Amino acid sequence: MKCISSLRMKAIDKNCECLGLLPVQLMENAGAIIAQNVREKLESGRVLFIAGRGNNGGDAFVAARHLAGSSGYTVKVILLGKVRDIGTKEAFHNFSLLKFSRVDMLEITDSSQLEAEASDWFLEADLLVDAIFGTGINGKIREPELTAIDLINQEGKAGKTVISVDIPSGLDPDGGDFEKAVHAGLTVTFHHMKIGLLSEKAKEYTGMIKVADIGICADAEQYVGPGDLMMLHRRKSEGHKGDSGKILVIGGGPYSGAPALAALAALKAGADLVSVAVPVPVAEIVASYSPNLIVRKLSSSVLCPDDLSILLDLINSHDVVVMGMGLGRAAETLEAVRKILPFCRKAVLDADALSALSGAIFESLAGNCELIVTPHSGEFARLRNMETPESQESRIKAVRDFSEEKGVVTLLKGKIDIISDGKKTLLNRTGNPGMTVGGTGDVLAGLTGSLFSRNPAFLAAACAAHINGAAGDLAFEKAGNGLLATDVLEKIPEIIKEFNIG
Repeated sequence: MKCISSLRMKAIDKNCECLGLLPVQLMENAGAIIAQNVREKLESGRVLFIAGRGNNGGDAFVAARHLAGSSGYTVKVILLGKVRDIGTKEAFHNFSLLKFSRVDMLEITDSSQLEAEASDWFLEADLLVDAIFGTGINGKIREPELTAIDLINQEGKAGKTVISVDIPSGLDPDGGDFEKAVHAGLTVTFHHMKIGLLSEKAKEYTGMIKVADIGICADAEQYVGPGDLMMLHRRKSEGHKGDSGKILVIGGGPYSGAPALAALAALKAGADLVSVAVPVPVAEIVASYSPNLIVRKLSSSVLCPDDLSILLDLINSHDVVVMGMGLGRAAETLEAVRKILPFCRKAVLDADALSALSGAIFESLAGNCELIVTPHSGEFARLRNMETPESQESRIKAVRDFSEEKGVVTLLKGKIDIISDGKKTLLNRTGNPGMTVGGTGDVLAGLTGSLFSRNPAFLAAACAAHINGAAGDLAFEKAGNGLLATDVLEKIPEIIKEFNIG
């Protein structure tokens, strides 16, 4: 059974909204499903909804409206808090509809009021619906929610049916510790099973679990979108220099522009410090691109094994190594790449560095170096020693299988980018034909390294693909097919700002 974290579910909801499936529509679907489950448990009678101020409560308001329109039910709603404090416009909208639906409502702001004014509602109810907290629960539970949970559990012990919306309120949706939770007879969770519902401790709280389809768009889950970008680490106001990432770019030799583009992309994506280690002949050229780059000269005209003595301290003082751009494929260069990798904690390999990889290298890195590889179709074929499939379905399988076998995150660049860690797979559709111009892959590598310094590898790779393509789309609006890699580079901050990523 597929399980999902609370953050991933939040990302999918946001992706749905960006595709045009509005939160109020998903809330309507969820509420209708809760109402149907109430009908299955109780043919007629008195139903009490205990609702919080978030979207979980919003689902309850919808369900209460549906039930109030059915014959045989008396419906009451307790809102834990003031109406003005309802947290989302969708929940507020559905609460407002209750006054036209013949539903008795009560606002509760403290535990004494709950016990004094609402105790009869609990006693008279034949079935209770717990919609206090959903997957967005955060921090310690306070009053009046604590008392509300106790009252629900008291009625449950008396033999009344308790249905929890999405998760039993108080339970950690991701399997963490919790102090108190509703004991439900039935938990109706939406879209996918939540990780926390399957924990050993949760079993005594969930009762029977039903996973309900609420009409989530398939593309909201399969394609990278703004919701995924929301999961990225944000820069902290109290942070210090280096907290937002220190990136070491190793490249250049035959080419000078490629490592410079990667390094500048890392800076544009929010890294605090970027160092570029390049062979002697191109060091001054790379330094001339920007005074923001820290350039370190290697020992000769190409990367070679002797450079390891220069690079070790740099590798140890940086969070991520981004390697391959413009290196060339000289035998000594590929040998140097193989010697460098075991000393890296995190690495992004692109372009020529990919030619240094083999089965033995992957095995030696297992558990020591987190690795993201960013091949195009031809490079992926060389990595696997077989042609890259043409059909999207076969490509997805090939990327997933390769990633699982080698223990890496793969970002296969193409018209549709494919990102996988062997377990999870996402697609990216941002980008345009103008981005076939040289250098855009170097920008992507640097961007990936920057995000990787402060985020998990899979999330970093997926979001980097999306941001790179989105920046390219912005650049294409002005430059058209005359688009250059530097145009993409300059648009990255606009995407970062739009989604408040940095």
